[in-house]
Amino acid sequence: MKIKICFLFLIVAISSCNKKVEKEASKVKPNIVFIFTDDQTYSSIHALGNNEIITPPTMDLLVKEGTTFTNAYNMGAWSGAVCAASRAMLISGRSVWNVNNFRKNWIKKDSLNKTWGGKLLETNGYDTYMTGKWHVDAPANQVFQHTKHVRPGMPKDTWDHWEMVAKFDSLSKTKNPDYEAIMPNGYNRPKSINDTTWRSFDTSKGGFWEGGTHWSEVLKDDAISFIDEAKTKDNPFFMYLAFNAPHDPRQAPKEYFDMYNLDNISLPESYLPKYPFNEDIASGINVRDEALAPFPRTELAVKTHTKEYYASITHVDAQIGKIIEALKASGKMDNTYIIFTADHGLAMGRHGLIGKQSLFDHSIRPPMIILGPDIPKNKKTNVDVYLQDAMATSLDIAGVEKPKYIEFNTFLDIAKGAKKTSNYHAIYGAYKDAQRMIRKDGYKLLAYPKIEKVLLFDLKKDPEEIHDISKNPEQRERVKTLFNQLLKLQKDMDDPLDISALNKTL
Repeated sequence: MKIKICFLFLIVAISSCNKKVEKEASKVKPNIVFIFTDDQTYSSIHALGNNEIITPPTMDLLVKEGTTFTNAYNMGAWSGAVCAASRAMLISGRSVWNVNNFRKNWIKKDSLNKTWGGKLLETNGYDTYMTGKWHVDAPANQVFQHTKHVRPGMPKDTWDHWEMVAKFDSLSKTKNPDYEAIMPNGYNRPKSINDTTWRSFDTSKGGFWEGGTHWSEVLKDDAISFIDEAKTKDNPFFMYLAFNAPHDPRQAPKEYFDMYNLDNISLPESYLPKYPFNEDIASGINVRDEALAPFPRTELAVKTHTKEYYASITHVDAQIGKIIEALKASGKMDNTYIIFTADHGLAMGRHGLIGKQSLFDHSIRPPMIILGPDIPKNKKTNVDVYLQDAMATSLDIAGVEKPKYIEFNTFLDIAKGAKKTSNYHAIYGAYKDAQRMIRKDGYKLLAYPKIEKVLLFDLKKDPEEIHDISKNPEQRERVKTLFNQLLKLQKDMDDPLDISALNKTL
């Protein structure tokens, strides 16, 4: 009888223990992997409609396995280095003009405890890892517990090009600036089909091959090392994996360039030899990105740069694939969320522009994909979000209460289908003191204050933003309404630029 009683107690104890283990397991916080590319526009993934680019297997798989936000936006920038503003907003959770003032604290090594993954998640039990492009005033090794290969905005040998920008500024004040005289290798090209002054697979050019191994491959190796370390621990982990590619110099091994034939690359629908207002919107010949291709743009130059862009993205795709394989092999994938996006887009010949210094969708819309244990698969939503919402979303995933100073919002509930509408009444955009934008209800209003010009696009009928309908009589009230809403957004965003004088032109 005693034996039976003891056996009964043993069963009860084991059952109780199992329930306790299950309860503890249910408390394990999810892992979060943030994968960030540079200069990757929303239309650069095969599974999202671009039949020319090769992004199977990985980016296409992310689309298939997760939820894609087709309308994700970067809010803007206070300088031509759009990526610096985008990343500062992402790390701080603050809007473009607020973070421009706030980042002075980082320079003084202040307020680092208010940064995203490095501190807000660390103080809530996460092990944090970072590798790749940083380009933020806060020191990465004081934001993350583990860092490797913290990269600048561009490879060191291209930093000399900022001297070229200064020369551009000086020369642009003269009547006949000799721009070609100061063009370094890799710029103002190609001038003909026989122009081989720059080959993106030539490792002797340095750039992303500085150190002997392409930076995208170094990042992949770092990420796999982080995963191998994290899989031995019980703590949840957050990884910030920021590729420099496909930012210029758009370099990749030759095999990736050989995947593309120049004859099979089409010109963009909005291709122009020159954007008529490029100087007026601070996106002219003295902007470094714009100097990569000849003025005026040629079909050959646009197709050549597009081929290099595609090859760079396909190379990144392969590296991300190996990171995903390592996550699966670690046994952690079932409790891991992945957020994939880029810091902004890129023009690549659309509207006669090459860089990202505009508020057209090609330059402010990156891809945005989230996947995880309870995220719907192969789903696309056109609900408007900011890419910087990734910060608040990760806090939501981790069960961390969002601090009041964070101005962006989680999109986790939108991804899961619990919420059908945007957290924002309208999308706001700004670039320096030369461009402002509001996007609402399928329309976009662009304001160019330096020339007192306003443009309106119907994004449903004209997604490439080719046909300005601002002067159509039936759009007059819409223009006025959107402009007044833009003024209100400026106030809400602490925007320092007064564009109210444009009212007289409406």
